[in-house]
Amino acid sequence: MSEETSDPATVQPGETAPEAALEALTPAQFTELKAKAAQSTELYERLLRTTADFDNFKKRAARERDEARRSGVEATLGKLLPVLDNFDMALAATVQPNATVETLKIGVAMIHGQLRGVITDSGLEEVDALGQPFDPALHEAVSQLETADVPEGQVVQQLRKGYRFRERLLRPASVVVAKRPSEDTVQA
Repeated sequence: MSEETSDPATVQPGETAPEAALEALTPAQFTELKAKAAQSTELYERLLRTTADFDNFKKRAARERDEARRSGVEATLGKLLPVLDNFDMALAATVQPNATVETLKIGVAMIHGQLRGVITDSGLEEVDALGQPFDPALHEAVSQLETADVPEGQVVQQLRKGYRFRERLLRPASVVVAKRPSEDTVQA
């Protein structure tokens, strides 16, 4: 048996593999191969354009997100400026000869209410803990108090307010939680 086979893809001396493969193709196969090469080139170019479009989209989305964040901060700061102005006036009022502690208290209480209104409008809300069952997702227990007056596990004292921004907890409320009196305490 000879080394020569009837395989058209066999490379003849002096030919490169692609040239030999092209010569062995029928005209229909060659036309089909050219069509597939053109389709491949078109798809590759489409992939490059899509990749570039997606990169541009990511950059644009990042810019828009930054702009929205900046606008939100600017709006909130704009709402806080009158509060700051009122604090400045309250501080200036402390050096006035007719200023009394009572009028300063009233002024500070009004500024406190104004600040509370701004932060509430921005989406911040207090976590109401007093008298509620202890919830470790909302409360931070700092101690327990033995008492028979309230059910075990109920918050009997709130030491520091907790805050939630929309549905996200920013800071848990620091609380004291009720527990049953021990047997020794009951018998004494």
